Amino acid sequence: MAVLPIRISGDPVLHTPASPVVTIDDELRALVADMFETMDAAPGVGLAGPQVGVPLRLFVFSYTEDTGEEEGDDTGSLREYRGVAINPELYISPTSVEPADPDTESEGCLSFPGERFPLVRGESAILRATDLDGRPYEIEAHGWLARIFQHEFDHLDGLLYVDRVDPVYAKVARKIERKKGWGVPGNAWLPGVDELDA
Repeated sequence: MAVLPIRISGDPVLHTPASPVVTIDDELRALVADMFETMDAAPGVGLAGPQVGVPLRLFVFSYTEDTGEEEGDDTGSLREYRGVAINPELYISPTSVEPADPDTESEGCLSFPGERFPLVRGESAILRATDLDGRPYEIEAHGWLARIFQHEFDHLDGLLYVDRVDPVYAKVARKIERKKGWGVPGNAWLPGVDELDA
């Protein structure tokens, strides 16, 4: 396994819809293992193929949520979601018409590292995808897990979250992008080597 360079906003692979995965083979399994290692090293909660320069419709995710269960319950109070979504479909609940709350609805992105902006997302989502064994599965997600799925799914359609933020925040994001020299092909950072906070 290896930590892979993460492409930064402006690289064409991030702004182009990804192609479906055709074959699940050892090469794809190795890529997924590298993506998990890269996501964990960053650290992040999700990472899509295009972010590591691979224009395929897949992403990895790792998120632990507090289920609100009482201590001592057989299931515990934490639930971990960790997996790969190959050729995912995502069904999203309608988004609120209210502006995003900067305190509770701000996102970051490993491909726009070190920055966070508020963004309204659907409160729930249903993810349907295939795992590395070629088995289909479904996850009904709420809250942050639903947000993670929406964020990663956007990457597969060539969108970064900063492409969706309110125009006021989009203007700030463009200014940051210019100041840091992003917005052009070829920029990347390597978790564990480069000093970037994502």
